[in-house]
Amino acid sequence: MKSLFVILLILLVVAVIALLLAKRMGLLGAAAGAWPFYVKRPLTQPEQVLYHRLVRALPEHIVLAQAQVSRVLGVKKGFNFHEWNNRINRLSYDFVVCAKDSTVIAAIELDDKSHEAASRARTDEKKSKATADAGLRLLRWQVRSLPSEQAIRDELLPKALPEARPEQAASGRRGAGVA
Repeated sequence: MKSLFVILLILLVVAVIALLLAKRMGLLGAAAGAWPFYVKRPLTQPEQVLYHRLVRALPEHIVLAQAQVSRVLGVKKGFNFHEWNNRINRLSYDFVVCAKDSTVIAAIELDDKSHEAASRARTDEKKSKATADAGLRLLRWQVRSLPSEQAIRDELLPKALPEARPEQAASGRRGAGVA
């Protein structure tokens, strides 16, 4: 009878430990039911306005919104990947503009009053440093003065080279004046 009591006690202790582990691993309790998430809009109102302007202004490009910096910038060989990637892995660009082959052309940040806070300024500095050191162009536009579609094109599309004047083309000389 005493051995049966010991066995039951051991089983009870094992069961309690198993329940505690299951709860800790999220297999019981609130985790087993519905989680407390809801769908929200990923872009603020000004970001939505700018996104649609970017798409209209750059129809031959891919415009990504809320792109993780670590998906755009890589760590150069010879450096500790985890150490350097950890510096940027929680950062995101408001927009990334790419060519149709996914070549990154520029990153865009839309700044509002929240960027004036000291902690946000440090984050912006870190993002700017990583972006500049990677050789990527980072544009910062203010929420209170969003660029027009034409201003976006002027800023992001390559400028066409001036066409040669007819007399230059005929002579085969560029930049030479008419004699």
